[in-house]
Amino acid sequence: MTGKILVSACLMGHAIRYDGRSKPLIHPAIDRWREEGRLVTICPEMSAGMVVPRPPAEIANGATGADVLAGTARVMEITGGDVTAEFRQAAENALALAQETGCQYALLIDGSPSCGSGFIYDGTFSGGRHAGHGVTAALLKQAGIEVYSDREIDILAARIAAAS
Repeated sequence: MTGKILVSACLMGHAIRYDGRSKPLIHPAIDRWREEGRLVTICPEMSAGMVVPRPPAEIANGATGADVLAGTARVMEITGGDVTAEFRQAAENALALAQETGCQYALLIDGSPSCGSGFIYDGTFSGGRHAGHGVTAALLKQAGIEVYSDREIDILAARIAAAS
């Protein structure tokens, strides 16, 4: 089937976010895509061996996922731990799964240092945020996969309907 969608596991109700919670996305399109077999679920961080719960992490110094991929930025935990390697591995795992399963689209939770696609937090752990992509979202986009945030599900639904 064409038009498969890589989707953040937390949006599918899996309690795997850094704080041990989920952020289920309830929308008729999710139900329809599930029935059509379009959804491919992943938590990039868990795929890279990160545990739940885990300390919050942000991309340092107001940088973006593209900067992390370029080797010019780090992903840091609030505790001071450097988890850049884990986030890079998480992105590689997500891209490999998307390519293996034929995903043309990704529906990812916004704000995450992995999955953010509209905004990410600024690295100060103060709630400040800025426009940008997380590491996984940036790598998927670089590979030609269309990335949408959970707030853009209607846009994705329209895009898939137009492509059908």
